[in-house]
Amino acid sequence: MGLRETKKQQTRAALSETASALFRERGFDQVSVAEIARMAGVSVNTAFNYFPTKEDLFFDSQPLAENHLADVVVTAPSDTTPADALLADLLGALQRRDPALGLCKDAAAFWRTVAESPTLTARSREIAERAERALAHALAERSGRQTGDPETHLLAGALCGAYRAAVGQIRQRAITGEDPSRVLDELGPTIEYLFSHLRGLAQPLPPPS
Repeated sequence: MGLRETKKQQTRAALSETASALFRERGFDQVSVAEIARMAGVSVNTAFNYFPTKEDLFFDSQPLAENHLADVVVTAPSDTTPADALLADLLGALQRRDPALGLCKDAAAFWRTVAESPTLTARSREIAERAERALAHALAERSGRQTGDPETHLLAGALCGAYRAAVGQIRQRAITGEDPSRVLDELGPTIEYLFSHLRGLAQPLPPPS
């Protein structure tokens, strides 16, 4: 990696870390991009070059989040249904207390901030919608269907809806300060039961005739 690329990564990391600290301390709406840039030691224009909006600074891992479900399905063994692949991913995240689920102190504060901000809640919905489109594309690719195929979009909607509902329940209980072990014990079996009913629906789609 060249010096210029290293410098760019350092600048991006500094902006992200500074923003995260300020958002945790004072909340999203009370912090400006100008303040973040000043404390990170860069100009406001530089900050916007890396993060076009303040929401991008908050959701700095947005591209990963948008493609996560699609990546899970694409990399799953060919004899694994999409439902089983997503179930294994969700249960694994629950077991390791993935920050994306809110099951640690800082992550719970992050999702509490989202819940309290209409702007961030709207961006969170946008991320979910893009994740669903990415999953539909992955399902089409996996089954040899064309992008935009209605069956893959319907299947993606069903799978994403179940996944989002489960994650939403986990985050809600984490935000209220519930013990992560209790969340795991109580919701794990429920999530498995939910996805067991999707297994028949979400068999690998055959190629179109």
